[in-house]
Amino acid sequence: MSGFVADYASATVHPSPNFGVRRSGMRPDAVILHYTGMDSAEAAECRLCDPAAEVSAHYLVHEDGRVVQMVAEAARAWHAGRASWQGLSDVNSFSIGIEIVNPGHAGGYPDFPESQIAAVIALCRDICRRHGIAAHRVLAHSDVAPGRKVDPGEKFPWHRLAREGVGHYVAPTPLRAGPSLAEGDEGEAVRTLQEMLARYGYGVETTGFFDSFTTTVVRAFQRHFRPARVDGIADVSTRDTLARLLAALPRGAASR
Repeated sequence: MSGFVADYASATVHPSPNFGVRRSGMRPDAVILHYTGMDSAEAAECRLCDPAAEVSAHYLVHEDGRVVQMVAEAARAWHAGRASWQGLSDVNSFSIGIEIVNPGHAGGYPDFPESQIAAVIALCRDICRRHGIAAHRVLAHSDVAPGRKVDPGEKFPWHRLAREGVGHYVAPTPLRAGPSLAEGDEGEAVRTLQEMLARYGYGVETTGFFDSFTTTVVRAFQRHFRPARVDGIADVSTRDTLARLLAALPRGAASR
């Protein structure tokens, strides 16, 4: 592995020992975006290549746009942790992980520089083209691990990626007054919300009761698709945005 050639032509290679074999014959058919959440790019790169840390990613994108590959795309990097999407829990085996240098919420959460976002777009487009990865399979770490992870966060410009053909996205429905669903509510409207979230891919049960985990999943959805207000309340804007995202999916793409 130490001598692997970069899969992405614009990347330099800094091999990480933290990888394994993709399980159950899985191949890369999703891309998971993260932020590093560390004080510096250098510290993040070192940690992702430190055998004691037992974490890695396929790629690291620096603030100036430099791309470093640490794990070959054919291998299983250790980036998603405890996670699931569309009913599958071994996210590492079917995804390619991209870490984006940013100190995250605990470090002041600065804006992502344009040079960095341009590099992320170019990298994602190349990966998706080579592996035939659909737009709706470009996801946030917070999507596959709601509550446990919040990256790359509500400042990440998903709309900018979408303009370049990366990711599944619709313009969020503007905030407006109207009936909302929130923790403690129950009934058919809550069940419908949970069913819609589960159809999109989130690991939420359809119980008809708006419990604390449903709040967590709604917050994760908002962080990616309706970032104007991330509060876990399924207001009109949130529910309408979710409905339009589902309607815009390719036929057969949603979970059953």
